[in-house]
Amino acid sequence: MAPSLSPAPPISPANTIENRELNRSTIEVLSKSGLPHKLIDCVLEEADLSRLALDGWVFESCNLKQSNFIGAKLSNTLWSSCKGGFADFTGSDLSESRIEGCDFNNSNFRGATLTGAQFDRCKLTGANLTETKTLNLTFDETRLADARLPGLSFRKARLNGLDFQMADLKKCDFRDAIFQDCSLRDANLAECRFEGADLRGADLGGIRLLNAKQFRGATISRDQAGQLLAELGLKVR
Repeated sequence: MAPSLSPAPPISPANTIENRELNRSTIEVLSKSGLPHKLIDCVLEEADLSRLALDGWVFESCNLKQSNFIGAKLSNTLWSSCKGGFADFTGSDLSESRIEGCDFNNSNFRGATLTGAQFDRCKLTGANLTETKTLNLTFDETRLADARLPGLSFRKARLNGLDFQMADLKKCDFRDAIFQDCSLRDANLAECRFEGADLRGADLGGIRLLNAKQFRGATISRDQAGQLLAELGLKVR
């Protein structure tokens, strides 16, 4: 249940709303103005905001846990320091949006449009990004452990501080990508492509020598090569 907040006066016509517990009916009224609003420290836990047009809105330090944004129009939105565990963005349009310092663990983005979206310093542990539209989607210093990202293209991307530990990366395209301070430990890399990739900045723990052919054409370090050969009882000096 959402925590109760102190009573507040009716929302004024101002575009910025702070420290309020909001529901669908209130957000629906605000959305009909056609103007984007900025919500700061607001509670929308378990709120049903499905299929609403909220393009250009700003969500700052909001509680969005288990909120429902299914089919919502959220293009050019800004999300900053929000808590949105188990939020549902299925089929929503988040194109050109920026998500900074947010915790969306176990959130569902299945079928969402993420074209041009940016995730920066976020927690997306266990998130579902299957069947998403991801042209020019970027991640930076983001935790994607145990997330589902099958078929995403990271081709020619500079990947910095991404944790893909135990993530489903089946059929992802990492050709010519550069890994820096990343982890692929125990990830599902079936049918991934790594030609031309620089993997020297990636943790390859848990990858078996039998799967090493997937990295044909990629660059790895001597230590990483030794790690792979160690499974055969061989030592690299």
